[in-house]
Amino acid sequence: MADLVLGVDSSTQSSKVEIRDADTGAVVATARASHPATEPPVSEQDPASWWRALVDACGQIDPAVRAEVRAVSVAGQQHGLVLLDEAGSPLRPAKLWNDTTSAPQADALVEKLGAARWAESCGSRPVASFTVTKLAWIAAYEPHLLAQVARMLLPHDYLTWRLTGRFVTDRGDASGTGWFSPTTGDYQIDLITMAAGDVRPWRELLPDVLGPTDSAGPLRADAARELGLPAGVVVAPGTGDNMAAALGLGLGPGDVAMSLGTSGTVYAVSDRPAADATGAVAGFADATGRFLPLVCTLNATKVTDTVARWLGVDAAGLGALAQAAPDGPGPVLVPYFDGERTPNRPDATGVMSGLRPATSREQIARAAHDGVLCGLIDGLDALRAAGVDPSGTLHLIGGGARSAAYRQRTADLHGAPIVVPDTDETVATGAALQAAVVWSGAGFEDVAQRWRLGTGERIEPTANPEATADVRAAYQAEVARLG
Repeated sequence: MADLVLGVDSSTQSSKVEIRDADTGAVVATARASHPATEPPVSEQDPASWWRALVDACGQIDPAVRAEVRAVSVAGQQHGLVLLDEAGSPLRPAKLWNDTTSAPQADALVEKLGAARWAESCGSRPVASFTVTKLAWIAAYEPHLLAQVARMLLPHDYLTWRLTGRFVTDRGDASGTGWFSPTTGDYQIDLITMAAGDVRPWRELLPDVLGPTDSAGPLRADAARELGLPAGVVVAPGTGDNMAAALGLGLGPGDVAMSLGTSGTVYAVSDRPAADATGAVAGFADATGRFLPLVCTLNATKVTDTVARWLGVDAAGLGALAQAAPDGPGPVLVPYFDGERTPNRPDATGVMSGLRPATSREQIARAAHDGVLCGLIDGLDALRAAGVDPSGTLHLIGGGARSAAYRQRTADLHGAPIVVPDTDETVATGAALQAAVVWSGAGFEDVAQRWRLGTGERIEPTANPEATADVRAAYQAEVARLG
């Protein structure tokens, strides 16, 4: 059998594993196992549940296939705060990216330092999703835990530690903490002190930052037994989920990914760092040595799932209704069902305006899709305003990319062709690619080209450009009206 690599996507919902041929990129096996459900504004999970799900997912794969794995990499949900004691046990459930209870702490941190200084120091103005605000929440409400913290990690760091016994991270995921500078590659300990006080030697509690092609170490024997993998398998540094998706798409400078999942994201690979004091653009690093400025919205496919339930149809049925809606004025949905991250309105609720007696189910269905997409298309404008070039190909990914309605409306509202990649699991694919690079010594672009990443179906816009411009203008006016 050929040499194989294993990529892990440890998301909010599940652990997904994908095994690929290291040379050709052909998919050999896939599996997944669920994580505990969460309900924002409080969104927490036991880190040990991620490991159990990873073991479960790997156990679903033929042992003969697992025996040929040469390298593994973990891509994890960004921003989650994992606190371990001296024994390596979690001190409390991890606060996840979509836990918005730290919104007051985020506001207080910005007020202390100023938005411009935050953007200069760590590339981003912190909002409730950022790790530094979650640490500030712990300091405010559970300060007794700080004295017990031996390690302070992100979700992917925790799983890499379970694999190797080493406390390491990468610059991509670290750039989402609010205490790491993507520009200098250094931790900003003063920002941690601002959040939680000068009560601990914070640098000693943080993982070492590996380079893009560094090995995190060999797979430990006990982890190998649990996962059914060969002992000594190479473990790559891993990264955050958005950084891995960029790898899995083979994105180059200027190329854009728009992801429709639990949250919505739009980001572009850039050769230059971004620092946006408005907070709209998070100035992340990527997993290759470049940068990944990103805009995130809290509400995406959950919005259309909810509206589908209201109308008594499933997601596909709602999409069919949306595609049957006529051009022209209709209702506007601002979809802040779980609050919102961009713009930063953690306590907001969804609003539908422009309803009339003649409003149809089809118009409501289209408004639901457009509400999700308009926020992300506005994110492209925010990237441009932050000095980012997003003029390359737009790739639509995530669960929502399977929807014909979302595909067509994305192209229509974008006003240009888009590509829907052939692969569904771009995060796991990106993790597998990183594993192949670290194991083989080949370059990221070489492996991406050999694996033919980023190819897919091209969707052309079909709607009247004036009509879609009116849709975007109506959405922006309603957002402005809400203040």
